[in-house]
Order: sequence, then C-alpha cells, then structure tokens
Amino acid sequence: MALDAAGIARVTEAFGAAAGRAVQAGFDVVRFTRRMGICCMSSLSPLSNERTDEYGGSFENRIRLLVETVDRVRSWLPAGMPLFVRISATEWTEGGWDVDDSVALARVLKEHGVDLVDTSSGGNMAGAKIPTGPGYQAPFAERIRREAGIATAAVGQITEAAQAEEILRSGQADLVLLAREMLRDPYWPLHAAEKLGVDVAWPAQYLRAAHRTTGARPAVVGAKIPV
Repeated sequence: MALDAAGIARVTEAFGAAAGRAVQAGFDVVRFTRRMGICCMSSLSPLSNERTDEYGGSFENRIRLLVETVDRVRSWLPAGMPLFVRISATEWTEGGWDVDDSVALARVLKEHGVDLVDTSSGGNMAGAKIPTGPGYQAPFAERIRREAGIATAAVGQITEAAQAEEILRSGQADLVLLAREMLRDPYWPLHAAEKLGVDVAWPAQYLRAAHRTTGARPAVVGAKIPV
C-alpha cells in the first residue's frame, strides 16, 4: 500500500529528526543515503514508482519525496554544516532512471542546499546487467560534477592508492569513499600514504598502544605501518 500524505510527512520528519540527533552527537557531516532499492530513491525510478498523485509520473513528481526530505534534513542542520546525498546514478535498465536524470536531479539538489552527491548505481531492478570493474562508477561522478556543477564522491571497486589519487587529480570526483576495502584493510589510509610517498602522523591511539606493548614510542615519520 502506498504511503498517504500523512505517512510521507512522517518519513520526512523522521529523517530530519535523525539529522538533528547527529548534530547533537557531534558529527561534522550528514550523509543522506538514497540509493536505489531504498524508499526515496525507488520513488525516482519510472519502473518502480507507480504512484498517480503528485509523487508519481513526471520527473518533477518522482523527485518530490527526495527533495522534500532533503529540505527537512537541511532545516535541522546548522548553517554551513555539509550535507551529502548518495544516489544511484543509473539503474542499468532500459527505460529506467539513468545518468541524464541524475545530472538533472543533482542540479535540483544543489539548489536545495546539498553540498556533495555521492554516486553509486544499480540496486533497484533484479537482473540488471552491471559491467563492474575497477572504478566503474567514477565516470558517473565525473559527469555529474561537470554538468551539474556540484561536488561529487566516487565509489565502487576503488582499491589502490594510485587509482584513488588519479580519480582526484583528474577531476573525476572531489572525494573517494571506501567501504569493502576498509573492511579488508583497516589501515588502508596509512598504507596508501606510504605508497604515495606521503608522511602522515599516526593516530595517537596507535602510538599509545605501541608504547604499552614495547615500552617505546615509534617515530611518527617513517614508522613501520601495521599490517
């Protein structure tokens, strides 16, 4: 059963209140994840949105729930606090949501106070043929960044330091976000810095742990990175 107006209002208010709790907890950034297969993003797709009211049909109607939720979230955030929104740039299905739609959406989100669009893809239609590979979603971030004039983040099979650095240096995205690779290697940022020839300070917790174990503090610069 489709949400009625009261139900939609409860959803948008719940997201806003959650953002308020994040502010109270001391977070510096709020990231609103609306990729395909989740409520607000599923409403974007002409394949999964079957509503016939003001939240269905046209592009403007299908993005309405997301935009209203973004407005509510932004209203709970202090001025200047970054708001990121994650979207699925395409659902990889003919007749469905695609990167052209995502560029148009990103322009609207920018007008409503979103600072960065995090570009994933897929997740809405079963059986979608997705040509995965290293950095396969970075081109979506690049196009949205260039055509919508908004900062973007790249995700998707980004595993190597040089690969991540090239995405940033070439202007494909403003940020690189990692998930599975950080599960495989929690020290990835330290290892990446080492591979790129950058000296970074260890977190103080690492230094204290080394001191308690060995009785001596390792040098911050050039210290052996844990494996």
